[in-house]
Amino acid sequence: MVGILFAACEDSDKVIDQIVEAETRGSILRTIEITENTIDYDVPTSTLLSGGFGATVEVQDQENGELLQSLDVYLGYSDNTSDKGSSTIGDTEILVQSYSLSDGTIGPTGLPRFTYTATADEMQSALGLTGEEIFGGDAFTIRFEIVRTDGAVYSAADNSGTLTGSYFNSPFEYTSVLVCGPKPTQAGEWTVEMQDAFGDGWQPTNADGGGPGIIITLSDGTVYEIGLCSDYDDFGFGCTPGASEGTATFDVPPGQTAAATIDFQGDFWDEMSFQIYTPAGNLVADVPAGTDAGLIEIDYCAD
Repeated sequence: MVGILFAACEDSDKVIDQIVEAETRGSILRTIEITENTIDYDVPTSTLLSGGFGATVEVQDQENGELLQSLDVYLGYSDNTSDKGSSTIGDTEILVQSYSLSDGTIGPTGLPRFTYTATADEMQSALGLTGEEIFGGDAFTIRFEIVRTDGAVYSAADNSGTLTGSYFNSPFEYTSVLVCGPKPTQAGEWTVEMQDAFGDGWQPTNADGGGPGIIITLSDGTVYEIGLCSDYDDFGFGCTPGASEGTATFDVPPGQTAAATIDFQGDFWDEMSFQIYTPAGNLVADVPAGTDAGLIEIDYCAD
């Protein structure tokens, strides 16, 4: 029996040795801080006004970062609005920065850290994108790649859920999104198209007959109340006739900024939906049935 035990232990040790010898460990690129990841885009001029990308990352491996040969940064572009501005670069990436280990600084935990920043203009120029190729909602992609002294290379494609989670926070790839900022709203006649899925209008339930409806408040204090009249009665809150659907308009003078709020007093939100169009016919708000009361988000890119 003793002989059998020794033989079993020897076989087991050999298996463990094989596992240990075959084990490989990668490198982690931990996100320390994102200082900037949005870009202000101006629709009328098709230009990037301000913003860019900035991040500090930390390299970790089994030698406390000493296996790093280079930390390369690649820049690309994600065309999320091909119907409004189609870029020609596709999935093309370009190398915009390459750090060596000596370029970093040692962080509090003894691991090397690197900070990469780029302005919006620098990223657009690097990729050679024209104003006609970009639009709000698109994004620049910033991908880091670790090249090690042992020849191994690690980046976003090698990641798992464990590495991208909160502890390691190591996605390797980031985006900087083009955002259309608020601006003076188009002057003229705006249109609101309303629907009621049940076909009995937007009934108020409070005693004074107010709401539910859409309250449009302009910067000069002008208030518009808009709703879809109930089959049962006109409750007097500016509702438009039509139990299933209806269209209403409101006027915006030059230089105004419109802030719209939903103020449904009833409890039939799952039946109510509506869309808001600018005088140019652009859809800037599409509110589906089931939306709770609250602020409506205006799509300034479409305005």
